[in-house]
Amino acid sequence: MVTNDPWRDKLTDAEYRVLRQGGTEPAFTGEYTDTETIGVYCCRACGAELFTSDTKYHSGCGWPSFADAKNAAVKLLEDRSMGMLRTEVRCANCDSHLGHLFSGEGLAPKDMPDERYCINSISLKLRPA
Repeated sequence: MVTNDPWRDKLTDAEYRVLRQGGTEPAFTGEYTDTETIGVYCCRACGAELFTSDTKYHSGCGWPSFADAKNAAVKLLEDRSMGMLRTEVRCANCDSHLGHLFSGEGLAPKDMPDERYCINSISLKLRPA
């Protein structure tokens, strides 16, 4: 079925719900939650490079966590949904929803910034090195 929305035609229903409608995949179900493969994580919608495996770490939160994004790859927006103030992370290239940024939790390894880019696996596509 062809629609007027090119994203609807390109993405699966689950991808569309997260990337274009700001949804969240269930914790501990994503493809990249525990992945340790070396490479670059790209936006599943447009292919833009977003994160590298050297900033990925296990936070125990149920979603892939990154200490930093590639320079200018993401944009950050204030998110007051869910009755709290959060920072939404979107792809700077195509404006797809990726997840949220949390700071000061103390979950990052000591040699990384104390930030957690909490990103939906379904928003990403890993390009192994």
